[in-house]
Amino acid sequence: MPYQRNLRLPEFDYSQPGAYFVTIVTQDRRMVFGQVINGEMVLNETGKIVEEVWDSIPAHFAYVELGEFVVMPNHIHGIISIVNVEATHASPLPRISQGPAPGSIGSIIGSFKSAATRRVYAFTNNHEKPLWQRNYYEHIIRNERDHLAIYDYILANPMNWEKDEENPHLLR
Repeated sequence: MPYQRNLRLPEFDYSQPGAYFVTIVTQDRRMVFGQVINGEMVLNETGKIVEEVWDSIPAHFAYVELGEFVVMPNHIHGIISIVNVEATHASPLPRISQGPAPGSIGSIIGSFKSAATRRVYAFTNNHEKPLWQRNYYEHIIRNERDHLAIYDYILANPMNWEKDEENPHLLR
């Protein structure tokens, strides 16, 4: 199995309150969510399902607020904020799993990817290929200027599709 580099900061607690910019890409950069026409993203039914699942994240994670979001033909960009997670008074059980910590950005993304995959597979009745790449990109939003730049980037993403590094039609 090829070595996969861990993209996360080892010393950072990804379950602490804060804002995160995430990008999740389809397996093999397949264009399955719709198309960009005249600088606007036009979602197909699969893209609409992904958008609905994203919008439902706060219903499953009460401590999450969603910011700007866009579905592109083969990836999504979004801002997720973890807000005041209430502490419990019970002693936590030791973690045995190597997976993402409960309440972390990793567990939120994992849940989203799983739910979106189930819904898309049910709609398309096609289970041949994974929907998503194994990992995802995340950036910790550190200040208001960073947040505004990411917000603008997400809004402009459909207009910039022709030069987007995720566009498989670009010569690499």
